[in-house]
Amino acid sequence: MHTTPVKKVLAAWLLGLVLVGAAFVATVSFMNGRLYSPEHQVDLYLEALRDGDGGEALGLLNASVPEGSNPALLDGDALRRASAPVEDVEVGEARESGADRVEVPVTYTLDGAETTTVFPLRRIDTEWGFFNVWRFEESVLPTVQVTVGNSVEATVNGVDVGLPDGTAGLATFYPAAITAQYDGQFFAAPEQHAVVTSREPPPPLALTTEATPELTRAVDDELRAFLDGCARQTVFQPTNCPFNYVTNERLAGDIAWSIGEYPAVSITADGGEWLLAPLRGSARIDTQLRDFFSGAVRGVSETVPFEFEADLTVTGDEVTVTPVVRY
Repeated sequence: MHTTPVKKVLAAWLLGLVLVGAAFVATVSFMNGRLYSPEHQVDLYLEALRDGDGGEALGLLNASVPEGSNPALLDGDALRRASAPVEDVEVGEARESGADRVEVPVTYTLDGAETTTVFPLRRIDTEWGFFNVWRFEESVLPTVQVTVGNSVEATVNGVDVGLPDGTAGLATFYPAAITAQYDGQFFAAPEQHAVVTSREPPPPLALTTEATPELTRAVDDELRAFLDGCARQTVFQPTNCPFNYVTNERLAGDIAWSIGEYPAVSITADGGEWLLAPLRGSARIDTQLRDFFSGAVRGVSETVPFEFEADLTVTGDEVTVTPVVRY
């Protein structure tokens, strides 16, 4: 039986349709498995975090920013610093969790520990009737609470953040590493660290401020100046000073005071104020006294312990120490 030219053309045409159809099916399958896959959406989200593109990340995650939260960590350098410690990232295969819903596990190393975060997505549509459109389930970003004693600001992931009344909730993406610290001229708080691996908020970052060596020196200088001023007074009872010398004998020479031991400075925070611990030291008096009855003159060189308190006020770069002397 001979095949006519028309049959040959028709067969070739049908074969071509079959091949085109197969190629189309393969293309759809490939695209749904790659560019239109839920895993690809997760890849895009993680890439946006690494790039510090908070707007892109927020849209991909389909998340909202909690009302009243501080957005300082959601873009730019702060976001890049939060994402940089997330290493060895592996996006796992999506697993079904319901009708048109999947969960995509992401395994990574953060702070030296291997952690897994699961992202839920759902299929919301198709493009051109063939390609699946996946979207993250709607959510609200977690917040990390940052508090600092005796300050209204802190540095979080390298960005200065205002803390009204000493506290603020900062919205954050995840996974992320958050560091907070305070470094001021006169006060500082050691760095505190937290990791965010899910929608659940991490433990609060509580910063405890302490006096810097510069503040301690400034207070010490003022106290020394005060006491040195007291020592320059040539009377038994220097005015508004914490030490004196009591005697029933008559003065028979000059009075010379000197400070034997200056008080050690200890500064603590208390309810938004800075307190100085009681100040203890000693002075020395050198003089001559005449006995009231015998008229004999004797030299006096004695150590006089003293104790007093002082109020501390720090305003900007100005330190004021006000001695409080009670007789």
